[in-house]
This record gives sequence, structure tokens and C-alpha cells, in this order.
Amino acid sequence: MSQTVKTPQISQIEVLASGLDSPRKLSFGPDGALYVAEAGRGGTGASIPSPSQPGASVFYGATGAITRIQNGVVERVVTGLPSLALPDGADAAGVNDIEFDDYGNAYAIVGLASNPTNRDNILQVPDFSQLIAINNFDGGASWTRLSDFGAYEQNNNPDGQNVDTNLYDLLIKDNTVYVVDAGANDLLSQRAFSSEPTLVTVFPTYTTTDPLTGEAVVRQPVPTSVTVGPDSALYVGELTGFPFQAETAKVYRINAEGQPEVYAGGFTNIADLAFDKSGGLYVLEYDADGILNGSDAGALIYVSPDGRTRTTILDDELINPTGLEIGSDGNIYISNKGFLAGLGEVLQLSLKKDTNFGCAPLYDLVNHCMMTNTADSDLANIYQQALGHSFPLQSYSGV
Repeated sequence: MSQTVKTPQISQIEVLASGLDSPRKLSFGPDGALYVAEAGRGGTGASIPSPSQPGASVFYGATGAITRIQNGVVERVVTGLPSLALPDGADAAGVNDIEFDDYGNAYAIVGLASNPTNRDNILQVPDFSQLIAINNFDGGASWTRLSDFGAYEQNNNPDGQNVDTNLYDLLIKDNTVYVVDAGANDLLSQRAFSSEPTLVTVFPTYTTTDPLTGEAVVRQPVPTSVTVGPDSALYVGELTGFPFQAETAKVYRINAEGQPEVYAGGFTNIADLAFDKSGGLYVLEYDADGILNGSDAGALIYVSPDGRTRTTILDDELINPTGLEIGSDGNIYISNKGFLAGLGEVLQLSLKKDTNFGCAPLYDLVNHCMMTNTADSDLANIYQQALGHSFPLQSYSGV
């Protein structure tokens, strides 16, 4: 008999960090601290066309950062990372994720949301669209470029769409790095951080109807997240491209042949994924009613381990959230206001503790009772540009 898995319920929401510049993905380090990638606020340097604002430009500045949250202390421990943003600092492209390998070494990916030719010929900042190694966390700007994923897109363009790259999620598993390229619509890997990137899979496009013109358009997948499932397979969530329709985003499982199979559908603009210890899946939606529909409210949805039920456990408190992490304590951590300079947050969601064991295994029940008794006896008392596509908005005034 197995323990009954219940839908998680939030008991408390706490703001762990505020004033961040476009916070994206999060990761716990070997020191137990929570590290946050900040895409920055751009600057006054060279500019390239904005992928999300027709006629506008995004400007370069070394304003990206990595922030550490530990024991209540919030500190930028890496600064000077490259960033592109609108003049007001919004819609930034920059460092999107940080991860650690089994030895405690830190790696990050830097987005671009453009053709890599613009990086090379106009910006002349080679760190964009790269996998980098973080050399130290002393507050300075010290890193090493390891692999040019932008060059891979330039030379191969696996999806056959516009040449476009925006590295958006990073996963390290079994001495292999996996990178989701939201601009290129693919998942890439690199073994032992030394060889050239290898294509894992390309995600499918769909034909849909432009809600403003009634014409048929190609909707791109725009993958934004990759995680490891309880079956050790890779799972990828998609934001979807223009027209960003509600309830059309999917979670894919990458099968043994490297092909994406639909694991769950009916989501809206997915930003991140995470499985809990019971095998349930948390799906973080960047915009719960679709990017073009006015509201910026996101949502956190829980899919039961058997996939039969899904429950929205948080919504209005989330404003364009971009990153999701589950701590060893079972608490949930979310990057909130992920495309706003100076207004970004990291939220901690503490879950209600369940003491109803139902048909729990006898060992677990006895162990719980022993621990409880011991505690008692001792009196013991957790888009937009996000995604690197130039969507055809210029013909629609007011969008």
C-alpha cells in the first residue's frame, strides 16, 4: 500500500529578495544558498532591434548579475554580465540561468534574443549566446566562455525558421550540459563541456489563425524549460510563439529516440517546470491568460503524479514569473516580475505540512511517530522578448 499523494497547499508567501533586475532562473548551490540569474537592465552601449517592440531598439550594458540569497542576506556575487534592454531597462536579455555540477563548479548561460550576426558585427560582445563558467563569487566580473551555442544556430539552424538564438534554460545531468534555446526552438547538449554542441531535438511548429487578421500563421514552440522527471527522462515546457494562445502550451517528454512526445497539454505560456519528490509536476505559467490579453498575472499549477488532476495553487500574486525551484525542505522558490528592471523579486512559498498518513507504509508511520514523540519529549517546537523571437506585431497598431 502506498501513501496517498495530496495536492500541495500554500501556507505562507515570503519575499526573500526584491529590487532585482529581471530575475530569471534559480538554483541551489553546494553551500545551500539560492542563486538567482539577473538578466540586467541593459545600458547605453551599442543597440540592435528589439524582438518585442516594433521600431524600438535594445541597448547593451554590463548590468547582468548573479545574486546569492543565504541566511537572510541578499548579495550580488557576480556583476558585469552582458545585458540588452529597452531604454527603461525592461525586456532584458542576458544571463538566464545558473547551475552547478557534481563538483560544485558553477556554470551559466547568456541569452541574446537575436541573430548571432548582430552579436558579432554590431554589439561585438562575444559573451552573448554562450555557456560560461563562473570563476568566483566575490562580487566581480570573472567568467570563462566555454561554448558558443549562438554559432551553432548560425551554422545549422535546425528548425529551419529565422536564424535566432536565446539560451534560456540550463540543466546539468551525468556530466552533460543541456541547453534550451528559446529562439532556435531546440534542445542541445554538450558532453563533458568540451565537445561541440549536439542537437537533441527540435520542437514542432503549428499552424494557427491570426486573431487580428484571420490569416493562417505558423506558431513557434519557444521552449523555455527543461527538467529531469522521476523516470530520468528529460521534460521540456514551451511558452509558444505569436499569437500566444491560451491553453495551447505543452509539456514534452523526450523519449529514448530523442523525440518529443506530449506529456501534458492545455497550459498557457510556460516559463518553468519542476517535479516534486512524489512525482507530481509543478508548471509555472508566465502569463495565465495569454501574453496579448492584457493581464500580466501568471500561475503555478500542480499536476498529480498520475497526471489525472491539475490544480492552480497560486495565481494573482505572480506577475510574469520566470523561474521555479524546489528546495530540499520542500518549499517552492519563484522568480517574480521577471522582465522588470529594479522590481524583480524572489518568493518563497511554504507548503502546509500534511500529518494524515492514510495508507502510508508501516515503516514511515512508525518512524514519524518516533520522531514526533522525540520532539515532544524535548519540547521541540519554506512576451515578449523572454523568448527571443521577432514576432510580427508591427502591422497591428496598439498591440
